[in-house]
Amino acid sequence: MTNPKIPLRNIWLLFLYAADLARFKGQLSVEAESASDLPELVARLLVQVVQQRLRRNLSRGYQARHAVLSRVRGRIDVLATVSGQLLEQGRVACRFEEHTMDTPRNRLVRAALDQLSNRVSTPAVVHECKALSQQLGCIGIAAQKPSRAAMATDQISRNETADLLMVSLAKMVFEALIPSEQAGQSYALGVDRDVHLIRRLFEKAVANALRLKLQPLGWQIQHGRKLSWPIEHASDGILMYLPGMQTDIELLHFASKRKLLIDTKFNHIFTSSQYKEAMLRSGYLYQLYTYLRTQEAQTLGQGWLSEGMLLHPQCGPALDAYVDMQGHRLRVKTIDLMGSAKEFEAQLSGLAEGFA
Repeated sequence: MTNPKIPLRNIWLLFLYAADLARFKGQLSVEAESASDLPELVARLLVQVVQQRLRRNLSRGYQARHAVLSRVRGRIDVLATVSGQLLEQGRVACRFEEHTMDTPRNRLVRAALDQLSNRVSTPAVVHECKALSQQLGCIGIAAQKPSRAAMATDQISRNETADLLMVSLAKMVFEALIPSEQAGQSYALGVDRDVHLIRRLFEKAVANALRLKLQPLGWQIQHGRKLSWPIEHASDGILMYLPGMQTDIELLHFASKRKLLIDTKFNHIFTSSQYKEAMLRSGYLYQLYTYLRTQEAQTLGQGWLSEGMLLHPQCGPALDAYVDMQGHRLRVKTIDLMGSAKEFEAQLSGLAEGFA
């Protein structure tokens, strides 16, 4: 499939659903809609969100400190105080926590602004990114990107939802939009040049859209679960050569004993052959059918109804069809990523229809 001209508004919706941030879908300003590409879209949105957070004061944190002081603060470091003979000098070594703006999440946001200022071509947006980065620096936030370990210690609590969108946008810069610049690697993943990011967003967005609709109805949604082959006997050494099986999305409803495997793809649903002008891609059908058949001992044997779905972006006419074979329904469906935002979101939400 040639790289589609997907509207940036729909990329934004994919990102929000993929990051489980659908509640922020209304936060798309006129400035964001005028972005020329995905890096600029993220830059405009991040600038907008950071400005809002600065007006309401950025979140603070606590930083562990160790210092020699003239009076006790926090806990006394007895070993350092005695070994340094500090008491004779009227001083004491202390360990304490200090209130600070220089938290891992705020450092990540500043580093993302710096990164985007080097990636975006629109002068006004570049200026805004640089100005905000300098403003963060003036209130004591370092420019160094925090490590993964540091970010793991700075979890966003339920009472800090205002930081969720800001931090998620900053993470997107480093985890998906703009890879780290190491060993000469220096490229931005534009919408028209690289579909890898959109493929990942598409899969995660579908999973979370289904979770929002179906989880309250008793469905379990699993993403990326590994399946096992129903092996009865095997010769020595053969198991290491068997390919792995991993589902994109799996829906389970224990009360009604229903199971649905969804395989998301990001290419044209049809191909051609010497004998047919248009036909479904055989490899994808074989793969999904194999997944269903290898799990029959856990499904049909236990009274479960097991179905499969191939989900593709729409290129040409819409398709929603199925075929029943050997106790399993195989469905093929397309989603139009290039329609209006309202239509696109309705399609995401409508995926759950028929399963509820």
